[in-house]
Amino acid sequence: MQSTLTVPGATLHYEVRGHGPLLLVSQSGEGDANRSDAMVDHLVDAYTVVTYDRRGLSRSVLDEPGSGAGLDEHVDDVHRLLAALTDRPALMLGCSMGAVIGLRLAARHPGRLSTLVAHEPAIPGLLPEAERLRTRAELDEMRAVFQRDGCIAGVRRIGELLGIDPARQEAEPGARLAPLDASREANFDFFVRHDALTMRHADLTPAELGALDAGPVRIVPAAGRTTPRTVFDYRCAEELAAGLGTGLIHFPGGHNGNITHPKGFAQTLRTTLGASPAYQPYEPPMPPR
Repeated sequence: MQSTLTVPGATLHYEVRGHGPLLLVSQSGEGDANRSDAMVDHLVDAYTVVTYDRRGLSRSVLDEPGSGAGLDEHVDDVHRLLAALTDRPALMLGCSMGAVIGLRLAARHPGRLSTLVAHEPAIPGLLPEAERLRTRAELDEMRAVFQRDGCIAGVRRIGELLGIDPARQEAEPGARLAPLDASREANFDFFVRHDALTMRHADLTPAELGALDAGPVRIVPAAGRTTPRTVFDYRCAEELAAGLGTGLIHFPGGHNGNITHPKGFAQTLRTTLGASPAYQPYEPPMPPR
């Protein structure tokens, strides 16, 4: 099922597939609702999987084009989307930028989620000061490369920051690696101009970590098995795990393992969510009479 939801300042495109407990997937970077379809294919027998285009990407249209979006708007979008779909706490997989949104959602609206798998949350504010300053400078430099040298050079620089080497990237049979076409270039442009700037300023203080740890949402820090241990996204996952006093679960592949290793990633996600409390099958809310 494909549908839209009107939210303040935008119209969101979202898709619902499968049956079982509701699982929201919030994508990384420029990823839209279809970015990890191959992974979703391996989940729909057990979960009602919801994917969506973040505002400003693909089919999620801004009321004022060019106005951009902040983290609070992205969090409110997810809050409203889940409220429209269910009156029960949902499961969530957040990848990179999606994990940033998920963590803020867990803090602001803890009743919306039961479990959040936060895969390589891109939160420079989690890092020790020297790493934090270096990461923010690198993100500024990445945006400058995009503006000066164009999309291809900018995407290459993003890959370097996230430990992704396309020339050496292995993929599972059945993986669907999207070409860098016009639609992805437009999404990358929006991401770099707006969402990457939001990500640059993302923070999670010790007090906020403590509140999340004490809250009702089960948070599972995660990272890619092949992500270099020194890049900032892996280090953010490590610091999140340390701050919550929990372990770090490793998923197949690297930063984009949900795309390059869809079957293995889905299986690890199923195993991880299997440790969650039992849920009744998803039932759409009854329409008002």
